[in-house]
Amino acid sequence: MKIAVIGGTGLIGSQVVTLLNAAGHEAVPHSPTTGLDLLTGKGLPEALTGADVVVNLTNSPTFDEASPEFFRTTMDNLLTAAKEAGVGHAVILSIVGADLVPDLVYYQAKVLQENILKTGPIPWSIVRATQFFEFVGAVLSWTTDGDTVHLPATPIQPMASSDVAQAVAEVSAGAPLNATRDVAGPEVFTLDELARIFLEAKSDKKTVVVDPAAGMFAAVPGNAIIAGPDAHLAKTTYPEFLAR
Repeated sequence: MKIAVIGGTGLIGSQVVTLLNAAGHEAVPHSPTTGLDLLTGKGLPEALTGADVVVNLTNSPTFDEASPEFFRTTMDNLLTAAKEAGVGHAVILSIVGADLVPDLVYYQAKVLQENILKTGPIPWSIVRATQFFEFVGAVLSWTTDGDTVHLPATPIQPMASSDVAQAVAEVSAGAPLNATRDVAGPEVFTLDELARIFLEAKSDKKTVVVDPAAGMFAAVPGNAIIAGPDAHLAKTTYPEFLAR
């Protein structure tokens, strides 16, 4: 099966391409570095020629008010080209609980992306994942002031990007779900607890202070981004990830 992986050179996309090719498929990565511009549609017809499946792993360059228009434009371009190319399955990666966080414009932009796919002309699948282990350090940096990290005690169920990629590859190689599959890490932490584990592993002496108003995750209500009972749980734990 030929699978066009849009965003196929990024953190998730590159791993998806490797997994699919190892499974015997013809997975081809596409990105700006290969001449594809999803915002203008440049290179899309060529990228989708002969493809059975298209996987869209591109992301908005910002998390602000510009993100909805990014996803609207890129999804419209992708679905139009996919229909013309006769692609039979379109897959995107989204976020667990995105529809439950109305105060984060980026999460609502991801919901917009999902809805465009659902109402489009191509059989579809959505993989919703929780936050990635790889981004914990970045999250801390947003709210670090000197030797103190301010974070809300938001419940979070993060997972390794390798497990995200595995889930996306499995869905991409299968029949269209015309539904959403949630995937999540095996453990739930509060964000401040996760930060302390990260800092200890790095021998970093910064102090973590619980601050309900700090950072973007302050806008997350309750257990909104914790996976539900039907989610597929990954095997890699955070301590195992750090040990690597």
